[in-house]
Amino acid sequence: MRILIMGGTRFIGVYLTKILVEQGHEVVLFNRGNHPAPVEGVGQIHGDRKSASDLKEKLSGESFDAIFDNNGRELSDTQPLAEIFKDRVKHFVYVSSAGVYLKSPQMPHREGDRVDPKSRHKGKHDTETYLAEAGLPWTSVRPTYIYGPQNYNDLEAWFFDRLARDRAIPIPGNGAHFTQFGHVRDLARAMAAILGNDKAIGQIYNISGDRYVTFDGLALACAEAVGKSPQLVHYDPKQFDFGKRKAFPLRVQHFFADIHKAMNDLDWKPEFDLVSGLKDSFQNDYLASGRNSADIDFSLDEEILEVCQTRK
Repeated sequence: MRILIMGGTRFIGVYLTKILVEQGHEVVLFNRGNHPAPVEGVGQIHGDRKSASDLKEKLSGESFDAIFDNNGRELSDTQPLAEIFKDRVKHFVYVSSAGVYLKSPQMPHREGDRVDPKSRHKGKHDTETYLAEAGLPWTSVRPTYIYGPQNYNDLEAWFFDRLARDRAIPIPGNGAHFTQFGHVRDLARAMAAILGNDKAIGQIYNISGDRYVTFDGLALACAEAVGKSPQLVHYDPKQFDFGKRKAFPLRVQHFFADIHKAMNDLDWKPEFDLVSGLKDSFQNDYLASGRNSADIDFSLDEEILEVCQTRK
């Protein structure tokens, strides 16, 4: 297949590009050209995906069997692209987010659950709704927290920063909130498995790891990956006024999703357990990039730890 990937040079796209090329597909990336292609010889078309005129100018004359839209956040990002290739593409795969789900007392989230109209990911659900109504052969994936080498969101690295420097890890609440991490390569493998799969047309899939983990359990798993003994400090976030500052990298709520639909329809399952995935990230990204010796701002930690210490 000739496949277009929107983005393709950062995180998800890097892994997806490598997998698709290994499978023998012809891959073309559309991006601004700020980063090199992850595989030598992969075609690139440079442009601004937020400009409908740029998309039309650069892509109208191109032909693709499938499109992976990895970085469309709002409907306005994706609709012009979809309109160009309507009736011209066999599969349109969209990366949404499990963040669209409405907070619920019944867990895990399943694909048919209600969505949150006030979610910061509302644009992604609007895009899913549009794709379903537009008549495209579409599939959407909803990852929870994605981790792994080249992650540009501070998730596992937030824990590594503290562990590598023998600092306490401040955790909101009692540490018993459940969350879910999925390795980026496992996500990319699931996305590649969508191609040519008729079951996937018109479907939404939760994609993540196959285990849920508490905040404390995640800190312990990160510590095992780093080879350190963690010091966990619990605090009540309601006793602090952080404003827009982020004291913890995860939603302070239960947040995890059922991935069995994807496992069944796509004949897919995660390769990485949590600790092995975290070791991959720590060794091949955190240490390799030298972040263990970088200057990190721990001022919020200090505020939390000072209050916790005085209240003992």
